[in-house]
Amino acid sequence: MRFVSQVAIIDYGVGNLRSVEKAFAAMDCAAVVSSDERVLRDADRLVLPGVGAFRACMNGLQERGFDELVRERVAAGVPLLGVCVGMQMLFAASEEFGETEGLKLLGGRVRRFDGALHVPQVGWNNVRQRRPKHPLFAGISDGAFFYFVHSYYCAATEREAVLGETDYGLSYASVVGRANVCGVQFHPEKSQAAGLRLLKNFATADFENNTN
Repeated sequence: MRFVSQVAIIDYGVGNLRSVEKAFAAMDCAAVVSSDERVLRDADRLVLPGVGAFRACMNGLQERGFDELVRERVAAGVPLLGVCVGMQMLFAASEEFGETEGLKLLGGRVRRFDGALHVPQVGWNNVRQRRPKHPLFAGISDGAFFYFVHSYYCAATEREAVLGETDYGLSYASVVGRANVCGVQFHPEKSQAAGLRLLKNFATADFENNTN
């Protein structure tokens, strides 16, 4: 059955967003890339992408006033999905290139991988589901693999908001969610069947009545 509710992918001048749009379309979910404030305010669901440096992404969002738009729509109950750096922006701050404040929708900070690890982490890694009944994970097996590209990770301070974890030198939050705010550190549009299913789950989930 076609899902007719519109997903708006926020275009704030960072990255190629058409691949995310096409991934939603592949799952028969209506989605549009837009920098039009009216379109973003009218959308039933929002996707906050992010590629590159945290500070550059936050600057791009703030220059367009989209940081306040995101906060307002989240407060109104609109589901939000942060992807890659977009997930990191949901947190309070990042230490990348010095201290940069985030959207402060979730508690925690963004830190750089350290030790003997190869940084960035590039390639496939699995996600261990801490809350397997959450609607984002519907039809996705525990331990499924997704495609990651990142040098920084989210150190969440709200354990109940950590939906999934991944190991790369340490165990870190790779999927987060609280009420209508969700985020994934990996690139779902590059993660084949599991990633496409997660995008469909976001587009169709009933977050208002979700108690998982």
